Order: sequence, then C-alpha cells, then structure tokens
Amino acid sequence: QVQLVESGGGLVQAGDSLTLSCAASGRTLSSYAMGWFRQAPGKDREFVAAISRNGGRTYYADSVKGRFTISRDNAKNTAYLQMVSLKPEDTAVYYCAAVSSIFSDRVVTNGNEYINWGQGTQVAVSS
Repeated sequence: QVQLVESGGGLVQAGDSLTLSCAASGRTLSSYAMGWFRQAPGKDREFVAAISRNGGRTYYADSVKGRFTISRDNAKNTAYLQMVSLKPEDTAVYYCAAVSSIFSDRVVTNGNEYINWGQGTQVAVSS
C-alpha cells in the first residue's frame, strides 16, 4: 500500500492562492491514479480533481474548474493541487487519494474507487 501525507493547507483570504502537496511513500506513485477530495463541515465529501498515472489526463469538478490545477511529479512521488482565486466556499479539509491502475491514462473521479487516503489538510478561506 502507498502512504499519503498532505501538506500546504492554511488560513487565507478570498482571492489568495495555495498549493497543496501530497507526498507518497511505500510504493512508487507512478502506478497510481490520483485524486483530490474535500469535505466541509456538515457536508459530504466531494470530488475536486483527478489526474491519470502519466499526468496526461485531468478532470475537475465544475466548482473549481479554471481555478484549481492538479499535477504530479512521479520522480518526486508527489502530487499537487494548485488553487488560485480562493473563495470562502472552498473552505474544507482536503484529502488526496490514490488507486492503482493498469491504465496510464485513466482518471478516477469516484471516491469509492480509491483505496489509499491521506489524513487531510485544512484550508480555510476568509471573506
């Protein structure tokens, strides 16, 4: 199994930017499709973004499209979520997730398909 650790969260103002990192250990990240999810207080977990094993395909929730960018550096065993133009409604705990895939260009948007999860990092956006 791969272990995932998120970092980079914090308290920012609306309009600011943050970049979250997801560092993997235990297995090489290049074998895994990756995703970012978030959960706001009192709400269900929701999909944010996903990226294929080879980084060639990405997919975003409509709510973050154009503002968030998912990427990965397999050589560093790390995935990223760059967030710009943050809004108060982006406030949540952000989780990265990984699932092994035999397909290098598959993106996985369903959280139930992910096997490995990080512990989460808090993002708070004030208005």
